[in-house]
Amino acid sequence: MTTSAPSTSLQWREDVLPGFQQAALGEATLVRSTSRPPAPRGVVLHVHGYNDYFFHSHVANRLLDDGFVSYAVDLRRAGRSLREGDIPHFMTDVAEPGEDVAAAAAMVADLEPGLPIAVHAHSTGALTTLVRLHTHGPGPVAALALNSPYLGSVPSWRLRLGNRALPGIARRRPLSIVSSGPSWYATHLLASEGGRWEYDTRWKRPDGLPVRAAWLAAVVRAQRQVARGLHLEIPVLAARAGAGGPDSPDNPLLDAQDTIVDVEAISRLAPRLGRDTELLVVPDAVHDLALSDTTPRERYLSELSAWLDRALPPAERPGA
Repeated sequence: MTTSAPSTSLQWREDVLPGFQQAALGEATLVRSTSRPPAPRGVVLHVHGYNDYFFHSHVANRLLDDGFVSYAVDLRRAGRSLREGDIPHFMTDVAEPGEDVAAAAAMVADLEPGLPIAVHAHSTGALTTLVRLHTHGPGPVAALALNSPYLGSVPSWRLRLGNRALPGIARRRPLSIVSSGPSWYATHLLASEGGRWEYDTRWKRPDGLPVRAAWLAAVVRAQRQVARGLHLEIPVLAARAGAGGPDSPDNPLLDAQDTIVDVEAISRLAPRLGRDTELLVVPDAVHDLALSDTTPRERYLSELSAWLDRALPPAERPGA
């Protein structure tokens, strides 16, 4: 590998992750690995989910070994982009963070001319990216990999009752907290709690991040739009864990289930995303497939790399 990177007018500086740089991109933050494969086959742009940010250096390094350049975007009011006075992750429409995804993809296209771009988006970030690419077209994005997209919540009477009242609450009191509590999923991942991963607990909170009415209403609207069908014109990979379960410290399969989203909704809705959609089910995986235990994580990253090989067009070599 090499450590050279293309020049840019962005003001790059050292990132919190060793071997990475960051630069402000409007209200968002663009992150890139300083290492590059000698003959890149493409670029992967990572998009995080709710109560989350990019800390997945192991994913970037694995894709680097497979020939891909890695970038990531921390969306507005999240992670590196969180500013004093911000309500973390707050939005009134998925179009708001969708603008950040589009800006990051456009900047990466300028930075990496000739290299095809795939977006690798997780959970709510995947939902946001789906709606953005459907509404505005794929632009420079040639392929879309969805890591446990938030296409549906686990059904419950509370959710059904809440959804009836939600639009009115979101209009009258958009900042109202409609759900709160610890994230046992995030807690279980954290190294200091016996998990496998080190992350900044200011940006991914084990104590959870309160869900506000306007945010949830925006998510529900976006999920309904996806359910009606999107018909994207680019290849799509929809990847999910093998099983779902409760986000509870009493769940003995907390490390082998998705305890955040409805995994069956992903299988049910995947065919509605586009004409070229593949479904990938990863047994024993957690919500963020790339943070699973060794065997499911390796399965996911291997399948992701193989899909990128199939889905992305060849890179344009200089002088070709």
